[in-house]
Amino acid sequence: MMSMKPRTKHILSIALAAAVIAMLLYLDSNKAQYSYSIAILERSAIYAVVAVSMNLLTGFTGLFSLGQAGFMAIGAYTVGILTIPVEARPNVYYINGIAEPLANVNLPFWAALILGGLMAALVGGLIGIPVLRLKSDYLAIATLGFSEIIRALIAAPQLDRITNGSYGLKSIPAFSSILQVFGIAALCILIMILVINSSYGRAFKAIREDETAAEAMGINLFKHKSMSFVISCFFTGISGGLLAVFMRSIDSKTFQVNLTYDILLIVVLGGLGSITGSVLASFLMTAGREWLRFFDVPLVIGGFSVPLFRNGFRMVIFSLILMAVVLYYRKGLMGNKEFSWDGILRFFYRIAGRLRRKTPGNGGEANA
Repeated sequence: MMSMKPRTKHILSIALAAAVIAMLLYLDSNKAQYSYSIAILERSAIYAVVAVSMNLLTGFTGLFSLGQAGFMAIGAYTVGILTIPVEARPNVYYINGIAEPLANVNLPFWAALILGGLMAALVGGLIGIPVLRLKSDYLAIATLGFSEIIRALIAAPQLDRITNGSYGLKSIPAFSSILQVFGIAALCILIMILVINSSYGRAFKAIREDETAAEAMGINLFKHKSMSFVISCFFTGISGGLLAVFMRSIDSKTFQVNLTYDILLIVVLGGLGSITGSVLASFLMTAGREWLRFFDVPLVIGGFSVPLFRNGFRMVIFSLILMAVVLYYRKGLMGNKEFSWDGILRFFYRIAGRLRRKTPGNGGEANA
């Protein structure tokens, strides 16, 4: 089996990281020119965090949850409420005002972000007590229901002095740099990788493979399911907080069930049980939607208006591309495998081997 030397792998990894950082620094120093590209990359990094957290739960533990939008809303509103400048709050809570205990509370971004993750984890822990005893589709339906309940509570008039009800939040401070987004996203994903590779991660995988066998080996099913669910909720809340800062204004409609379906699509497209796949799919899916926007613009050729080029046709093309990818890659782009330099090397060797077989004089198809 072909493999690279460990030193070569380290050098390539360092070179790749340096190239990514250099690209981000270049984009950050030319914000005005590349604002659109920066927005796509920031959204992709945020979706990568929530996709990996969903994969931790679904791909590695085997728990099918559809409550991601609700937990993202908790993190987003926590960060939004605690980071809006005090002087800007009268313009945000202009209907009934803000609750007195929150009127002068203003936390640094990092503290509000951690608190948003902890709030999502706390709610997730409480919800997990009744729902984690369910399995498969029943768990998905229950978590989806709780997600909608959370969204309804956020928009409820009774909480408008905290969440501002259906009017939402605005004037949320923006990111200081694209490096801030990617740094937080990379740290979150790294922590989840460490969890997956720990003894707890091995217990999660055992539960996914066979709950009865895992329990026979002494694994406490409810404890480890709850742990996986709470960890997933924590990082989902973190991603929600990042999304609030990215968008700068949010309301309950931002966190509809379609957001959960988008994240699920990223996880399935990348491959269940593959962290690399989730990260790769988040960038490809987010960027793909934006690159296909020219299909939404009417096209006129020689005075003839092409009927298919109109608003909404972009999503038709995008859906067809997704169908083609899923049909060709039945288990997603990465399946349950992760990125490795040895895999890249074997991929190029396979391509080179096919080219040699097709070249005349090498005993390939041309000589047959």
